[in-house]
Amino acid sequence: MAKSRAHLTSVFSALLLMSTIFAPLHVFSTTDPSDLQALQIMYNSFNSPSQLTNWKSSGGDPCGESWKGVTCQGSSVVSIELANLGLNGTMGYLLSDLLSLKTLDLSNNSFHDTIPYQLPPNLTSLNLAKNNLSGNLPYSFSNMVSLNYLDLSYNNFSGDLPNSFSSLSNLSTFYVQNNQLTGSLDILVGLPLTSLNVEHNQFSGWIPKELLSIPNFIYDGNSFDNGPAPPLSPYTPPPPSSSHNNHDHSGSGSHSPPSSGGQSSHSNDENNQGLAIGEIVGIAVGSALVALFLFIAFVFCIRKHKKEPGARPAMGTPSVGIEKEMQEQRLPTVTTVADLKPPPAEKLFVDRIPVKNGSVKRVKSPITATSYTVASLQTATNSFSQEYLIGEGSLGRVYRAEFPHGKMMAIKKIDNAALSLQEEDNFLEAVSNMSRLRHPNIISLVGYCAEHGQRLLVYEYIGNGNLHDMLHFADESSKKLTWNARVRVALGTARALEYLHEVCLPSVVHRNFKSANILLDDELNPHLSDCGLAALTPNTERQVSTQMVGSFGYSAPEFALSGIYTVKSDVYSFGVVMLELLTGRKPLDSSRVRSEQSLVRWATPQLHDIDALAKMVDPALNGMYPAKSLSRFADIIALCVQPEPEFRPPMSEVVQALVRLVQRASMVKRRSNDELGFAYKTPEHEVIDMSF
Repeated sequence: MAKSRAHLTSVFSALLLMSTIFAPLHVFSTTDPSDLQALQIMYNSFNSPSQLTNWKSSGGDPCGESWKGVTCQGSSVVSIELANLGLNGTMGYLLSDLLSLKTLDLSNNSFHDTIPYQLPPNLTSLNLAKNNLSGNLPYSFSNMVSLNYLDLSYNNFSGDLPNSFSSLSNLSTFYVQNNQLTGSLDILVGLPLTSLNVEHNQFSGWIPKELLSIPNFIYDGNSFDNGPAPPLSPYTPPPPSSSHNNHDHSGSGSHSPPSSGGQSSHSNDENNQGLAIGEIVGIAVGSALVALFLFIAFVFCIRKHKKEPGARPAMGTPSVGIEKEMQEQRLPTVTTVADLKPPPAEKLFVDRIPVKNGSVKRVKSPITATSYTVASLQTATNSFSQEYLIGEGSLGRVYRAEFPHGKMMAIKKIDNAALSLQEEDNFLEAVSNMSRLRHPNIISLVGYCAEHGQRLLVYEYIGNGNLHDMLHFADESSKKLTWNARVRVALGTARALEYLHEVCLPSVVHRNFKSANILLDDELNPHLSDCGLAALTPNTERQVSTQMVGSFGYSAPEFALSGIYTVKSDVYSFGVVMLELLTGRKPLDSSRVRSEQSLVRWATPQLHDIDALAKMVDPALNGMYPAKSLSRFADIIALCVQPEPEFRPPMSEVVQALVRLVQRASMVKRRSNDELGFAYKTPEHEVIDMSF
């Protein structure tokens, strides 16, 4: 009995020791913060469904708490499998932050709207089959070069297959049946497909013969042409030893469709006698057509070149890379322009319904922001005293507010004169829309006040000042803005504009993007302010606004000349802010010599000159910057500040270019064995750490 007790005691002690050893392992399963944030936004976009056990809209640890359908390796999320759960809503807008995700399966649910523009870049398997998804397929698929399996079947997708599909060099399985897709299948030629199902769509044209060799190819229920194959493009060499095999000798011009086995109904052993003359005539006519086509193309190019001198900024050899990367993603043809701007995922408009008398009644969307009284805001700002004043803009002054329990807010007190022509309903509609803007790089509107003729907006408080002051007025603070910090500021504000332009419906144009509206927290993360305030500017005052904004040097040429402002005008203003980050100069500075007063005019010709670029860099950096990163940063600026709006990239491309800049830096750092990690020697031979 004593031995038995001793044995049990030893076993219990061993178990206790093992539990002590392995208990802390849970701590190390803490999920990567970027993955966690992406899952939280996804969960909220799912309308917070109860069937997703352990999921949380804020906080939590997906890897440590075994969120339903989530698989991790270490602290990284590598798989999300949520098929057949009856989920609805959308898929969120931060999927691109899931950098380790390999498998995403949301099939057989009720998701609606469109595929999010930003997708996990390193997926190998994506299954969105049997949902209610619609719209065009985003061309951002081009970033998913590791994708092997793609199932988009049984949805309501429309439009052509985007040109970016040609970059899916590992795609072996592609299911897109039972949609409303149009156009040809030519873009799929060259992909390593072994299974392809495109049946029951609206595809047309000829089936490329290369696709007919795919082992599992299903294409019924489309509008493919049955006639003879079209003449070869002048730039496409004819296939060897097959110049006469597809001729129709019946004279009817008909051509049988390929059989399910992928073979032509024409036999290759037909009697070929008497074809010599036909071949000669065909070659002669074809050659004449080719020559004529080349001549017309040559004349067209000459005329276009004369008509559009300097359409793009000159790109020196060292900077061609970023131009190619961004331009290759941009679709050049009119038929695929819709792919450039993915349909958004959030509705920010106010619904309108017809009433009996035939008029239209406005139905207000619910306002999620808190309603404050004038008295409570007066108390929090000491009756809007001068000591609480922290800024002033076109619509009014901004005050710091101190609420009970030490809570700090920022109050924008809108001048009555600025909104004298606006009805209160319009103000509340704008408040409703602004209160639903949700992005980590956008300052949240948390409250408002609309009583006694007063209109005030209550924002979260960011207490570290704005980018403009840090760059241009604070000598000590500007030293905190290392090159790494400046790239992070650019990327964060680019993501904010991308959200406004390409996620919100309708697109939200900022109209007053400048460094003074970029607030920085204690960790120098950027937070864009005044988002949605353009809706409060009366139409009759837009010309005044145009002159005011133009005087600060941020406005695009088309805005300064005509008052026309679009998302592409925001892109231009973003390029100006990037120039500020690079040079440390103000957009307009009358204290400098005349040729250097306009930052854009002075800097643009030098952005692709390596030696000139090194001299343009903000002296506050003390030469501490990586030369290659600086050059790529300058390339992005050159694209954003082009005078023609149509040549400026969408913000989604700018984001991807900045992400690639950061990722290249990270990859080099991981490969380095140097203690300094990603180290560069500047022209002054100083070595710096380039970690992001």
